[in-house]
Amino acid sequence: MPRFGRKSLSSLLTLELELQEVLQEAIKHFDFSIVSGHRGEEEQNALYNAVPKRSKAKYPHSAHNSYPSKGVDIVPYPIDWEDRERFTYLAGLIQGIAKMKGIEIKWGGDWDRDTEVKDNDFDDLSHFELIG
Repeated sequence: MPRFGRKSLSSLLTLELELQEVLQEAIKHFDFSIVSGHRGEEEQNALYNAVPKRSKAKYPHSAHNSYPSKGVDIVPYPIDWEDRERFTYLAGLIQGIAKMKGIEIKWGGDWDRDTEVKDNDFDDLSHFELIG
């Protein structure tokens, strides 16, 4: 059974409890790593200013900037940033678990939550955030 490594566990502890609950269940079914939970000002703005952009929000306007964090970035393991299909599969699992638990989230592969994954102007396939 997959389990979180040390870095993922450290990031997990920076998240809102609802996100922790969803991810703790998901790791039982699919191997993935948590690459980012809470982010401070310097890290957030570096991602926003990167070329190409790696965040669409400047500090403090990202879900990652609250503490505990309302946003998380996760990636299927083993890591292949180009494997859109595995990101999408993982997103379905995360969204299904959240729905079963009554937790509202959105995914960076479908920002408007219309189930159309090709209409984004900014794909962030690793990103999930709590709504509300």
